[in-house]
Amino acid sequence: MAASRSDDYNALAAVITVARETGGDHFGKAIVGWLRGHVRFDHCVIFGYRGAARPPLLFETFSPAESHIFVALYQEGPYLLDPFHHAAVERKEGFWRMRELAPDRFYASEYYRSYYSQTRLAEEVGFFVPLAGKDALVLSLMRLRATGPFGTADARLLRDMAPAVIGFCKQHWPSLSAEEVATPPSDETVTMANELDRAHIWKSLSLTSREKQVVDLVLQGHSTESIARALRIVPGTVKVHRRNIYRKLKIKSQAGLFARFVEIIDARIG
Repeated sequence: MAASRSDDYNALAAVITVARETGGDHFGKAIVGWLRGHVRFDHCVIFGYRGAARPPLLFETFSPAESHIFVALYQEGPYLLDPFHHAAVERKEGFWRMRELAPDRFYASEYYRSYYSQTRLAEEVGFFVPLAGKDALVLSLMRLRATGPFGTADARLLRDMAPAVIGFCKQHWPSLSAEEVATPPSDETVTMANELDRAHIWKSLSLTSREKQVVDLVLQGHSTESIARALRIVPGTVKVHRRNIYRKLKIKSQAGLFARFVEIIDARIG
């Protein structure tokens, strides 16, 4: 079995060596082909992450219509609320399932209802790859609802394959330099990304520093209890902050808060 696994990795290494020399999407196609030889999945996408900056697309398997939802809409701002984005920025490494990273109320959050549900995914898993400096990338594998979530055996196998996937990704993308990403960011894009920094997104509103932290966690999908643990305050104080936030923003629900988030994103990138 060990020899078979070693031969498998050596075969992939040979294919990737050729792919690196030919450039383009050949590396992505090579590693996706290898993964598909072991585990069934419907889509793969690789994003680079640079803090709060707009994540560059490195590889995708979507049709144009699917790419509009999974890539174009995602890059406009929803990535800021994505558990995978947070984990990448925190420089997690290895194989992770969305259910392992998502906040306790993620699947009931307005972000999930308004954006993530459009993807019609049963499950998303990812290989998290820290790169040079503060850069990182995530190779995501997705299964649609019609396919169903990854089984326990599939997840275990992918976790075993993680060191090889991470190693090859680090070789191919040592960093996210402009010449290595699908669409190099312009000076205007970098400026816009800085304006979207999590610490400043609510800057134009009359919120306190603590209220901004609460807003951020609410939008990510954290419950009152989860926010209290994260900020080391009591749940009652979180509820007071939420009431004050809603009053200041003249909204009445999490849906209104998400709508205000979208308004701010649209204003910054419009």
